[in-house]
Amino acid sequence: MGKSSLFQNIRVYWLAFVVYWGIVLFGYDTGIGGGVVAQDYFRSHFGITTLQGEAQTQRANDISSNVVSVLQAGAFFGALGSAPLSAAVGRKWSLFVFTIIFFIGAILQTVAGGSRGLGYIYGGRVVAGLGIGAITAVSPAFVSECAPRDVRGRLTGMFQIMVAIGVMLSYFINLGISLHIKTGYAVWRIPFGFQLVLAGLMAIGLLTIKESPRWLASKGRLDEALACLSSLRRRSPDDPTVRAEMAEIEAALEEEREARHGLGWKEAFFGKGNFIRFVIAVVIFMLQQWSGQNSVGYYAPQIFSSLGYTGTSNSLLASGIYGIVKVVTTAILVFFLADTLGRTLSLFLSSVGMGILFFIIGALLKSFPPPTNASGELPDASKAMAGMLYIYVLMYSLGWGPIPWVYVADIFPTRTRHHGLAVASASQWLFNFVVAKVTQTLETDLGYKLFLMFATINLGGMAVFSLLIPETKGNSLEEMDVIFGLVREDRRRAGIVAHERGTSDLRFSTI
Repeated sequence: MGKSSLFQNIRVYWLAFVVYWGIVLFGYDTGIGGGVVAQDYFRSHFGITTLQGEAQTQRANDISSNVVSVLQAGAFFGALGSAPLSAAVGRKWSLFVFTIIFFIGAILQTVAGGSRGLGYIYGGRVVAGLGIGAITAVSPAFVSECAPRDVRGRLTGMFQIMVAIGVMLSYFINLGISLHIKTGYAVWRIPFGFQLVLAGLMAIGLLTIKESPRWLASKGRLDEALACLSSLRRRSPDDPTVRAEMAEIEAALEEEREARHGLGWKEAFFGKGNFIRFVIAVVIFMLQQWSGQNSVGYYAPQIFSSLGYTGTSNSLLASGIYGIVKVVTTAILVFFLADTLGRTLSLFLSSVGMGILFFIIGALLKSFPPPTNASGELPDASKAMAGMLYIYVLMYSLGWGPIPWVYVADIFPTRTRHHGLAVASASQWLFNFVVAKVTQTLETDLGYKLFLMFATINLGGMAVFSLLIPETKGNSLEEMDVIFGLVREDRRRAGIVAHERGTSDLRFSTI
């Protein structure tokens, strides 16, 4: 990435940073729950442990999974509900509304305690989930629609970097609480209250950015679309490259209107070339959620405890290191490999690496189970398994972490992108909810077999799927219609030429 390219696209990078700041909320809110529930004072205050400090395994699993998973339940409906508002008022202002909804949910979580019991935390996480789910649906579409094709993978992939940053922040805040605040409502009010700071920064940042040029064009506001596009590209509206990009946008929109006039959701699902895109979007997120990453990410303290890292602080420290590794490796993929290595190859290499590492962890855990009453020096096998988890998250971050969001944001046409991202994001949250809900029980019941199960999914499902989907690297958003068979390439080229010449009354037919 050259300095001239970075400077030329600086406004697009700022837009992506602001829009994806909401994804920090996603990462933080999903990571904070498991760590808060692991704190001793939280567990005693809300009745997870007995007065004598003895754990009640079933109750602990139920409350822990509920605190983590109700967020995903709210997010599922938030993602589905995002499409109408995003289509009606635009990407920018719909994100602002969803940020306010998240803010309300964060307040409810923060004030829990005393007479305001777990119901406030559950309710707050559902409301926050509504906001988070909608943000995860709208944000990738917004960034993808504003990014130039040569850096679109990098910018869209920032989604996963921001998730990783949010998760890492949650781990270290929980670690700080564990080390310095042993009792009192601050044990959960500080971690939950910090969400208000993040949401406030998001709302302020949204006031500094422009609307999506493609959304403006889809509403017939072509002059505004051209002005926004030229501003984002930092070029004159009369610049040939700006005019060419605008002509491509107009040509694609005109083809969509001609072929699918007034079909709405039916168009989104069953229009020519669209159904397969929805299938790919749903399957790619189903596989991502069952890769094992979320089971480790949501319950990192508990997972590291099962590997022999006894004591809340030790398991939280191990979790924090895991978070750092995830941030660094995700950044490497997004900024240096997403637009060079390619989408499908990244997914394939990532899934193979994850599967092999999970098989190694499962075998080690079977052969060298950690002692039940560990004290003193950590067993070598436990250190090895933790090391394998750190390498595992590296492999996840090099493919299956950021690429599904990049790929799904790539493949849908402008007129149905809000529908596509809504359904894709909702499916992600649905499987996310299932994984978050069952992980604690699976970890208790399966032990080492849990890692073998995830390894099988990585190699038997994800690696094969990676080889079956088309590559999208280096293509514009409008060219996706050609890749998925909606329009012939010669027809698209004729449409672009016509719009460049100002003859936009030319009509085009699809295949």
